Amino acid sequence: MFEDERDDKIYNLIITNGFDKNKEYGQFTEKLYSKTDFLWKESMSGAYASAGEEFYQKVDRIIMLAGLYSDNKELFDDLLNASKKYDIPIVLVRPIGVEEVPEVLEENAATIVGWNANCIIDSIKDAPETM
Repeated sequence: MFEDERDDKIYNLIITNGFDKNKEYGQFTEKLYSKTDFLWKESMSGAYASAGEEFYQKVDRIIMLAGLYSDNKELFDDLLNASKKYDIPIVLVRPIGVEEVPEVLEENAATIVGWNANCIIDSIKDAPETM
């Protein structure tokens, strides 16, 4: 890696979790950990609907694992609302093995990505700051 290409930013992410019958959250975080040149941390809240500006102003991206949507709609709705209110880009990750994503998520995503680790990292880094 060339010195001028090095990205030392630590990305602060919210990654959707919740009821996860296919263990997508664990698989996704493994992809992030596999890229040792990508620095990140995760912000979590017990209630995203009531987390305020102080919490969200530190968040760089909201990662939505579309495969978890049907079992966690309230969580996704809370994060969609926060994304709009605090202007946080959404990186939408397709369900494993499926190309289609829920329309409401697609309409609000800054970018949509599959499960390739390099593509995930590029999508996080390159997601437009404004939607």
